[in-house]
Amino acid sequence: MQRRHDIDALRVIAFSLLILYHSAMVYVAEWDFHIKSTYLAEWLQYPMIALNRWRMPLLFMISGIALGLAGIEGRRWRFAGSRSLRLLVPLAFGMLVVVPPQTFFQIISQYGYTGSFAHFYPLYLTHGLCRAGQCMLTPTWNHLWYLAYLLPYTLLLLAAVPLLRRLRERLGNAEPTRLSAGLLLALPILWLLGVRLWLAPHFEETHALFDDWVVHAESLPLFLLGYVLATGTGFWNWACRLRWRTLVVALLAIGVELGLRWFGHHPPAGPTPDWALHVPWYTIERIARVVYTWMALLAIFGWGRALLDRPFRWLPYCSEAVFSWYILHQTLIVALAWWLIPMRLGAGVEASLVVAGTIAGCLLLHEALIRRIGWLRPLFGLKPMPHTAAPRPLPQPVP
Repeated sequence: MQRRHDIDALRVIAFSLLILYHSAMVYVAEWDFHIKSTYLAEWLQYPMIALNRWRMPLLFMISGIALGLAGIEGRRWRFAGSRSLRLLVPLAFGMLVVVPPQTFFQIISQYGYTGSFAHFYPLYLTHGLCRAGQCMLTPTWNHLWYLAYLLPYTLLLLAAVPLLRRLRERLGNAEPTRLSAGLLLALPILWLLGVRLWLAPHFEETHALFDDWVVHAESLPLFLLGYVLATGTGFWNWACRLRWRTLVVALLAIGVELGLRWFGHHPPAGPTPDWALHVPWYTIERIARVVYTWMALLAIFGWGRALLDRPFRWLPYCSEAVFSWYILHQTLIVALAWWLIPMRLGAGVEASLVVAGTIAGCLLLHEALIRRIGWLRPLFGLKPMPHTAAPRPLPQPVP
């Protein structure tokens, strides 16, 4: 397996940002979440949108890249078995053990539930959480939906390896020509634009796997593209060389999207000019959105290649810890917010304690328990504990 330190580092950074993103979900106005603070801010929507446009596309591309670097072609189906086990066990454990407290605190906060956790848990397991004729779908995977999607995506990729490998070989290791560079810039944008203009208006993003057509249409092609581009040194050199330009275009694009959203919520006083009534603002906003998504991904990969492709001392530890932190973090956020909100400590203090407490909880649980207890490791997606060789006996003196 090829070791790409920049990809490992980007994976750690992307998962770490989930702590900030899901903590901010407690405070962003007008967005649903399991629990909401009394301190809500509309302005949080804008940095959240800027992060949201590329955070999950980045993770799916990184997952495809990791498979492309892993050398799985000669052991596809053996790899399918091990990967299925490594994803299904944490997903099942998460749905049965880690996620239920989120739903418990949610129904206390939103529906005034007064029962104990012991009363709640059988209802959670049997789809018995009903109110006014409507039932919550439980057991649920909540934030672990990424694992549920990654498994079928991986199996589809393994089945398509012969085709994808030929495509990867055709791209080669040379830097993209003017034509292929233009295609690399344009085709993902056109695909994402098609999804936004023609698919998204008709289907909601559900994270329920079987009916989530918009997320599949965005995430699966990026996952497969990550595999195709993984070993192409020409692509990575090209992305690194263009990193300033892609960054500038990405910033301009998100500026357009957020600016249009701002004016949509805060229209200027007075009558709207006639010319403005004929401008396809929705289409322009969708174009800016998808341009930002793809340019941000290229910029992230380019800057990652330039700055992160080295063996940082913290990287091996964080690469192992990131999976358990991902599984734990949202439950800790919801539990901490539920505990802190009634104290009315102020927005800054409360949010800081939610973030700091989540980080401390993830660190403590991973370091003190998960990584040190053999049977816990696979429940959180960690590989089995490495066996240490027995110490060799000291030579005995000859009598």
